[in-house]
Amino acid sequence: MQAALGGRQGDIMDLGLAGKKALVTGGTKGIGGCIAEHLAREGAAVAVCARNPDEVAATVAHLRGMGVPATGRAVDVTDGPALAAWVADAATEMGGLDIVIPNVSALAISNDDAGWKAGFETDMMGTVHTIEAALPYLHESTCGAIVIIASVSGREIDFAAGPYGAFKAALIHYAQGLALNLAPKNIRANTVSPGNTYFPGGVWERIEQHMPDLFAKALSLNPTGRMGRPEEMARAAVFLASPAASFITGTNLVVDGALTRGVQF
Repeated sequence: MQAALGGRQGDIMDLGLAGKKALVTGGTKGIGGCIAEHLAREGAAVAVCARNPDEVAATVAHLRGMGVPATGRAVDVTDGPALAAWVADAATEMGGLDIVIPNVSALAISNDDAGWKAGFETDMMGTVHTIEAALPYLHESTCGAIVIIASVSGREIDFAAGPYGAFKAALIHYAQGLALNLAPKNIRANTVSPGNTYFPGGVWERIEQHMPDLFAKALSLNPTGRMGRPEEMARAAVFLASPAASFITGTNLVVDGALTRGVQF
């Protein structure tokens, strides 16, 4: 297992998020769980969803224990009507929405019909339906922000070429279109593209255990000698969601420790 390196994980950035209302899909573990926690550390109210009701309940209790309003529901983001109903209910419960962070991914790697269908319904349409349901509330915010969690696989061809990479690339394109069209409404839209991110229970831990050659190859590609941590991805997403990033929109922020080689202009 790679060594855990650097940084105080409880840092507060003071980004002007106190009192803001944020919604995170897939917000119970991994990158999404860290995003929800960092938003709460900054004083934001947080709504989370995931498919496991016990994990949702535990996350909501944890966030409330940090002294902020929190709510959550077990939702499958491929169920458009259920997803829209939860977004509306969360906005009503919190008194509005300022921030929406679609984070859920099917992690569809297999290049078959099932993989393409899962990637489209979860990554693509799950994101679109979340944002469409949230837009009426974001229009009422004075600092509306959308941050979509994409991937470095959306900008370079790697082992995840196929549905995962293709739909992550599509999400970056979608976010930049949102940025242009929503700028006059004072709503920003950006993406964060994480590199390989290691955490207990995550995909890279499973690969380490069951596909050690692939894990070793992936680890060797990063000049830092390690994979990212979910809190490192979360800090980037929370910054872009915050009023501190008030003039940043249409940006794809790559957080990968120099893993990717392409120059991003």
